[in-house]
Amino acid sequence: MATAVTLRAHAKINLDLRILGLLPDGYHEVRTVLQTLRLHDTLTFTPVAGPFAIACDDPTLPTDAGNLVWRAADVLAGAAVPRRRLGGVRVEVTKRIPAQAGLGGGSADAAATLVALTRLWRLDLAATDLATLAARLGADVPFFLAGGTALGTGRGDDVSPLTEPPAASVVVVVPPFGVSTPDAYRWFDVDGPPRRVARRRGPPLSAWPAWAADLRNDLEAPVARRHPAIGRLVRSLTTLGAEYAAMSGSGSAVFGIFPDADTAAAAQAALARRGARAWLTGTLSRAAVTRQRRRILGR
Repeated sequence: MATAVTLRAHAKINLDLRILGLLPDGYHEVRTVLQTLRLHDTLTFTPVAGPFAIACDDPTLPTDAGNLVWRAADVLAGAAVPRRRLGGVRVEVTKRIPAQAGLGGGSADAAATLVALTRLWRLDLAATDLATLAARLGADVPFFLAGGTALGTGRGDDVSPLTEPPAASVVVVVPPFGVSTPDAYRWFDVDGPPRRVARRRGPPLSAWPAWAADLRNDLEAPVARRHPAIGRLVRSLTTLGAEYAAMSGSGSAVFGIFPDADTAAAAQAALARRGARAWLTGTLSRAAVTRQRRRILGR
């Protein structure tokens, strides 16, 4: 029997998110800049004689077909030739990425599942095959197979690598409520596109392209209008020294990019003293994500 496989499923932030309109299928067309973080869940896949099962240390999350890990396993089993029976693996999920926060925790776990089970089930699938399966699970999932800094277009699932900025310290703060993605986009539709967006000072990182000074999230204003705490957290991060702060994705998490680790650590500590759920983390390169994938798949 194959040995267990353990890997990390890393969170993401949206450095930039523009809503361009509606696609024929009813989804919003977006252009977004995605960035992997060191903050991660840990998943261990152990071959067993019994049925497929998920165990999670967060009791609020489903451990059946409502979990993206289960759905990823089912999609992968259906793509195998011959088709595999879903079973024979126990997945232990240690959650550290908050749910309903715009950090992609469920999507990251799904991508990790595709990689791990490709190894355990000894499937002959190319990277392009995995990306196709990932897109069936959600718009963010293909990004997590590659990671780093990337441009997402269409529904966000057409992913292209971008020039990566130097490593940066990041503080992530999650308010005591979540925001559902459908609600965030519905509020955007109700409010309409931003007529004028205040220019924000982008991170002064020399390797960034010119758009760094004009980063924004088109969903932030409509979500913050319903949840003013988000706007307050963005302002707090800026006051504490962040060179750029914004809501990630559809929320509710906000993040700040800091000029150095000491300033970021001081900001995280200050927010924690105020009772905020704040994480000190940093950006993760595409090369680091690739090394983990190759360690699991051997290619």
